[in-house]
Amino acid sequence: MDLYHQITGSGPTVVLLHGVCHRAHAWDAVVPLLADRFRVVVVDLPGHGESADLPDAGDVLDYMVGQLVDLLEAVVPDGERAHIVGNSLGGFLALELGARGLAASVTALSPAGFFRSYAEWRYTMTVFHGLRRVAGKLGRHIPVLTERAAGRAVMMGVFCARPWRYPAEAAAIDGEAIVSNTVLDRADRGTFLFSAPVDEELPITIRWGRFDLVLPVRQVKLASRLFPQARVEITADGHVPMSDDPEGVAASIAATVERGLAYAGQGIRV
Repeated sequence: MDLYHQITGSGPTVVLLHGVCHRAHAWDAVVPLLADRFRVVVVDLPGHGESADLPDAGDVLDYMVGQLVDLLEAVVPDGERAHIVGNSLGGFLALELGARGLAASVTALSPAGFFRSYAEWRYTMTVFHGLRRVAGKLGRHIPVLTERAAGRAVMMGVFCARPWRYPAEAAAIDGEAIVSNTVLDRADRGTFLFSAPVDEELPITIRWGRFDLVLPVRQVKLASRLFPQARVEITADGHVPMSDDPEGVAASIAATVERGLAYAGQGIRV
């Protein structure tokens, strides 16, 4: 297990998974809102941040799931199952871990994996490739550009409904990462396949931003069909809601954890 992670707080374990080109810092605004009640684990996914690179061959998403299974075995106390939260790619991974019976609850924020057609897949890939070209041309100017609210609107406007709230340092990191990240080059639409759910009543919340320009909110219809027990929340956010509305995201997570604890017969007041 070669995943960089940090643990904050105490209580039921909540694991936060970021999306493509982000790293654990994507949750910086949310962690303090959870750590007074939960044991919060943030992680850099394989090929991101300080975690080890991806292997040269093989199914990249299956490899990520395997690494996360190892992480859960290492950080979750004996007899406990973690509550898994993910955004975008992290949302797909969270739902897949839930489907495999490895989560006590799942909160998925604009999760990947619900492309209803090849055209929807190509649209999302076109968005990322376009951003990669822009970031590549900006190069060394990215840190200066992201210091200004107008610059963050250019760099993060596709991801956030309120990009001026996105931290300048994080925007600079993301801008550089999108140029070098290879995950999307290694995955295709057919890679995003969910296992048959082990527990069809597992508490799940799917929260989708109405202003998501990466994975349009209409994909929530397929998500609801594949995970019919999920509670769906449509919010006034973009694709990365953790900076748009950290308080709302934290509240969604806490409410889902409470449902998970109650479902497991461990109800506590959160």
